[in-house]
Amino acid sequence: MPTAAETMAERRWLTGGRAYPQIASRIRDQIHTGQFPPGTVLPSEAELCRTFGVARNTVRRGLALLEKEGLVVTVPSKGHVVAGQPGATSYRYQEIAATLREQIQSGDLAPGAALPSEAELRRRFATSRNTVRQALAVLEHEGLIVAEHGRGRFVRD
Repeated sequence: MPTAAETMAERRWLTGGRAYPQIASRIRDQIHTGQFPPGTVLPSEAELCRTFGVARNTVRRGLALLEKEGLVVTVPSKGHVVAGQPGATSYRYQEIAATLREQIQSGDLAPGAALPSEAELRRRFATSRNTVRQALAVLEHEGLIVAEHGRGRFVRD
């Protein structure tokens, strides 16, 4: 039975102006067909570059699409991992981001409102500065909050 990388290699080189949606589509198909079940670590970016014959930035953009859809999460020291089913074990930063996201969507944190400081979030969630920063980075990436140098982070209008 061929490996997932070999299966990807069958549909090898990508060409054309926006190859990254094609990469996302192929990996998405493999996730939906069960070739990459939840919890599976995807091949490294370097391996995906070789498989698809594209630059690393192109692979990263494709993976970013999958991450935005919630199919893939980036795990430090592991790489890109297929997301689990709803209710599955998550990382602390994801839980913090989900709590803040809920507060933003419910209106508890209104547009333009300042988020609590990193120190306050560290105390509230009893976690490290890096974990809080990772949660805030997720929300910034989703476009829910913006950082203003020297002022703090605010809910996007």
